[in-house]
Amino acid sequence: MKVSLNPELERFVEEKVRAGQYQSADEVVNSAVAMLRQQETLSAEDIAELRREIAIGLEQLDRGESAPWDAAALKNKLRRRAGSY
Repeated sequence: MKVSLNPELERFVEEKVRAGQYQSADEVVNSAVAMLRQQETLSAEDIAELRREIAIGLEQLDRGESAPWDAAALKNKLRRRAGSY
């Protein structure tokens, strides 16, 4: 397989090899593809978790278990969650 990178990404790969973080450009690309695969897997897991949480929330609403909605608190909670990844 032959892969072509735009000049900016090519420089990035070369910097990683030059800095000694990777032994070769192939190693950088393999690492990047592995990370992409992991990210996509995590995304599927995150979606499944979100669906479970939504189902729980809907059940709570059906039982009348709800609280006032606070947009600022929700944004802070989501930022904390995003920072943990």
